[in-house]
Amino acid sequence: MAHWLRFEHEGERRFGTLEDDTISVCAGDMFAGATPTGTTVPLSDVRVLTPCDPSKMLCLWNNFHALAEKLQAAIPPEPLYLLKAPSAFLAHGQTIRRPASYDGKVVYEGEIGIVIGKRCTAVSEAEAAAHIFGYTCINDVTAAEIINKDATFAQWVRAKSYDTFGVFGPVIATDIDPMTLSIKTVLNGAERQNYPVSDMIFPPHRLVSLVSRDMTLLPGDIIACGTSVGVGSMKEPENTVEVTIEGIGTLSNTFVQ
Repeated sequence: MAHWLRFEHEGERRFGTLEDDTISVCAGDMFAGATPTGTTVPLSDVRVLTPCDPSKMLCLWNNFHALAEKLQAAIPPEPLYLLKAPSAFLAHGQTIRRPASYDGKVVYEGEIGIVIGKRCTAVSEAEAAAHIFGYTCINDVTAAEIINKDATFAQWVRAKSYDTFGVFGPVIATDIDPMTLSIKTVLNGAERQNYPVSDMIFPPHRLVSLVSRDMTLLPGDIIACGTSVGVGSMKEPENTVEVTIEGIGTLSNTFVQ
């Protein structure tokens, strides 16, 4: 297992692997032959960036049995998803901000994200594993009242693509079995979500296969696998949200009203 991250240090953007708060700096391409430089940097000396720079993030809707049951929603025959704008992406430790144009509920959604490592078009489920680089933590922030604001058109992309609403990181964990993991979301010190990845309707390898039939996935692209029960709004003037997945890490951010 390795934990990959990108960071800024002394004015330069670099990447490497993290172990015990020490970064082993690498050169080259994270997804295609990264080479250790032999240099290390303390995590405390860097500014953490998003662990990759996706061309797109796909966000799943209704992909967990428990939430489907709670909402009395039918199990979908194929993945239901939207695209989140790259301009929304935000790194661990940075501040989520309320849009000036919106005064309604802002919701956290703790999720696991699949990070694509190799160009991927129409792959089979058996081939999908070779196209997955690893997994990361996601907070799929949503302006909940925008979605159904217009009765003629569900505004999912707008609700989820405000600046700072695409939160992910801090690392990408490789060589882990996602089906053994659980996602925990803590808001202001209180646990709000704790659910198993194994409850997914469309698990990671199947998701990659099915989505790759619709569009080409590129190295660094992310599939946010959807959330389960326990989603809620962030109501305090300042809110701390932590999404923890054992084996990956903790994504922690503050939401300011």
